[in-house]
Amino acid sequence: MTETPSVPTPGQTIRVLIVDDHALVRSGVRAELARHAADLEVVGEAEDVEGAIAAVRALRPDVVLLDVHLPGGRGAGGAEVVAACAPELPGTRFLALSVSDASEDVVAVIRAGARGYVTKAISAPELAGAVRRVAAGDAAFSPRLAGFVLDAFGTGAGDIAVHDDELDRLTAREREVMRLIARGYTYKEVASELFISIKTVETHVSAVLRKLQLSSRHELTRWAADRRLL
Repeated sequence: MTETPSVPTPGQTIRVLIVDDHALVRSGVRAELARHAADLEVVGEAEDVEGAIAAVRALRPDVVLLDVHLPGGRGAGGAEVVAACAPELPGTRFLALSVSDASEDVVAVIRAGARGYVTKAISAPELAGAVRRVAAGDAAFSPRLAGFVLDAFGTGAGDIAVHDDELDRLTAREREVMRLIARGYTYKEVASELFISIKTVETHVSAVLRKLQLSSRHELTRWAADRRLL
């Protein structure tokens, strides 16, 4: 029996499970999240595929933060953990955290059911933000990694016409913001790229979602991918 998907409400603690085969990495991530994100609670750790699957099923965390290269199991690493647990526990979401930025690693874990993929070059505040977005049901990617997913899961829609009335709803600046957000850029990265304030980015994103009648960054990414706008 599967559980009903849930989304942490504002102010609610987000329960996180850290999965990595290096103890030093696990302790470092735990310490950084504790230092920068009071709303994130690390409820457990695991170091291999079997341990991770058991911990996810026992603890039912809101977010599993896991490496893609893990020992054990059938050799599929983090993707194997996601594939085993995501279908039966829709209330638990998975975010890959890896040193690898190889397209095959990104695609494998997303295909298994993960909601995002960030590299270990990410800062602690940015990681905390990615965890929050995934917990809320959104997608989170390090810049440019989203392109791998769009290429792999595109609908073959190169011949799908982009209706003028859809794009005409957006201003030129809103289109720029839309493309970057859909590629997985954070608000801060979009602001830096376009030389505008984070508040202005937030305003543009709200306008884009409203005009296109979308409810999340994840839906925006799919919308843009279907139309080959990236």
